[in-house]
Amino acid sequence: MRTLFAAALVATTLSLPTAALANYYVYCANGKIEVDGRDPDQMRNARGSNLCQMGPRFGYLSDAQNFARRNFGGEGRACSCR
Repeated sequence: MRTLFAAALVATTLSLPTAALANYYVYCANGKIEVDGRDPDQMRNARGSNLCQMGPRFGYLSDAQNFARRNFGGEGRACSCR
C-alpha cells in the first residue's frame, strides 16, 4: 500500500511542472492591451498584423498581468503600436 501511494505521489508531482513551463506575453492587439499565453507568431496568426509585444516573456500569468497593469493601466486599456 505504501509503495502504491508513493508511486501515485511521484506521478502527480511529475505532471505539475508543465504548468511552470507556460509563457505569457503582454501585447497591444488591435488597440487594446492583452495578456496571452500564445507566442508572437501565434498571436499574429490569431489577431492579424495590428499587433506588437509590449514587454518580455513572463513565466507566470500574474506577473504578466501585473506588468500590464503597472505599465499600461491593465488589460483592455487603449494602446498603440506606433
